[in-house]
Amino acid sequence: MASSLSSLSSILNQPHCAFRIKFPGRCALNLRLHSSTPHPANLRWPLRVSRSLSRGFSVNFSRKFSQLRSPPIGNKPEVLSLHHFLPQASLTASESLADTLSSSDVASRGRIYHETYGCQMNINDMEIVLSIMKKAGYSEIVEVPESAEVIFINTCAIRDNAEQKVWQRLNYFWFLKRDWKKNVVVGRSDSLHPPKVVVLGCMAERLKDKILDSDKMVDVVCGPDAYRDLPRLLEEVDYGQKGINTLLSLEETYADITPVRISKNSISAFVSIMRGCNNMCSFCIVPFTRGRERSRPVESIVGEVAELWASGVKEVTLLGQNVNSYNDATGVGNKDIDPGANWKLSDGFSSRCKVKSIGLRFADLLDRLSTEFPEMRFRFTSPHPKDFPDELLYLMRERNNICKSIHLPAQTGSSSVLERMRRGYTREAYLELVQKIRRIVPHVALTSDFICGFCGETEEEHLETLSLVKTVGYDMAYMFAYSMREKTHAHRNYIDDVPEDVKQRRLAELIESFRESTGQRYDSQVGTVQLVLVEGPNRRAPETELSGKSDKCHRVFFINMPLPDRDNEVKGLRNPVPGDFVEVRISRSSKASLFGEALAITRLSTFYEAMDETAVVACANRT
Repeated sequence: MASSLSSLSSILNQPHCAFRIKFPGRCALNLRLHSSTPHPANLRWPLRVSRSLSRGFSVNFSRKFSQLRSPPIGNKPEVLSLHHFLPQASLTASESLADTLSSSDVASRGRIYHETYGCQMNINDMEIVLSIMKKAGYSEIVEVPESAEVIFINTCAIRDNAEQKVWQRLNYFWFLKRDWKKNVVVGRSDSLHPPKVVVLGCMAERLKDKILDSDKMVDVVCGPDAYRDLPRLLEEVDYGQKGINTLLSLEETYADITPVRISKNSISAFVSIMRGCNNMCSFCIVPFTRGRERSRPVESIVGEVAELWASGVKEVTLLGQNVNSYNDATGVGNKDIDPGANWKLSDGFSSRCKVKSIGLRFADLLDRLSTEFPEMRFRFTSPHPKDFPDELLYLMRERNNICKSIHLPAQTGSSSVLERMRRGYTREAYLELVQKIRRIVPHVALTSDFICGFCGETEEEHLETLSLVKTVGYDMAYMFAYSMREKTHAHRNYIDDVPEDVKQRRLAELIESFRESTGQRYDSQVGTVQLVLVEGPNRRAPETELSGKSDKCHRVFFINMPLPDRDNEVKGLRNPVPGDFVEVRISRSSKASLFGEALAITRLSTFYEAMDETAVVACANRT
């Protein structure tokens, strides 16, 4: 008994502990104690008890301890304490665990299946969710929903088409849950109990009431800022309740959570650096589903990128709803940080939101990352045209490991439509920015977003968009017919008066205009030597060809053959593998990809040093 009390004392002094008390026979008592500080000897117990009969009787306690001492009444404690159990049971200290009870307890929590729709931010969010669930004991991920006890579907609310896909999947998940017993009998499902269906992301916040009222189709609805609460919400389902948390946060960035990478062997990764958006464009639902802008501290981002580099990742894409408005104000007040007097915008652009505390901006973050990881490529998406100050553009020109590819969403080519969209710029200001970018960053690739058929759009305004596409000459674009979203400024103030058939016709015309201009951009690469990061086999010819991306994010295909290694010529020739940088001379192009001849395996720095030397020699020969 003395040994047991000593073990118990050492356990209770830990901030978190869990243990099992075994009684004679088949009965057992599982206890979890959670607290941010050590516990005093006498504690009040807020209890919740769950009972289950499975080869015996078990009682599970899982609640926070308060720090209030229990005043004694005579020699008896006022409330239940551990001493009631100690005379009747023995405690084995070696069975205590920090976060989980035992392997069987963890296994009973269930396997996870997940699907993600929408943008890259949703992919990164799903990796954060998997990390949170892994820490809570849900460590197994399965490939099909029929084998899962927990089904996550991460949603997008930007367009109606994305929401319709989600509803179709929810209907199937509801079938798996509703007819679980029958599905198990016929072999359609092998889950251990009816699956819990969890809706995450933007659609969860926008349609939370509708989703929960959908005939018991969904068990948990969790918004983008509440993922830490998922383990508790799933516990609520065990008690017959619906789990819901869609509160938006002004602070949550998940900076302290290391994502569980969905693609285990990938040589590229996404890193979220900020969340939310302050722009309040009239067509956009993002500020209402993702909340206001807040940025991760620079140090947390550098730390995550360092872990990715150590694991073999060669390319990182920095993510944010408005990524280049990044503003790490955590050091404001620190003498080493000069917050500056004004938030500098692109020339001719305006913003409806005023920044109060100016800290380290996006150019500062890119400067730090590109300096500390010179052999790693960096991309970023999705930016707003208003946040391209000159210092950012000059940094992109200077650093070879910052890709010369800029996503510059125009949305439309008409100044009158831009005003209704509340974009904060005109057609003329946008074109001037394009000219400045191409002057400062030569040979840059530009991509964009366009919306067809916005409220009140006339044929003349549509033609202005077509002419903008031809004038700029984009390498790639995302183009969509307008889909009105509830809660937006447009929903409250405008009428969606462009017929659907007109929207689709204008979209087809826009796509055709884009194809004409993008073909010219790809053709211009023929004859050049591009640095290609190998991603893997060409799906159409996996035995003979490799595929990768150039600095401009162009897809490049080439023959898989032994090549010299510029940095290791002693070892002779070898075939490239995913993660290698390869020099490729482009021989032909299509409207969506490039084809070339592989010359050598190299490093990022080696390639650009050779390019600089070649340029110097060429300049000397001209003079």
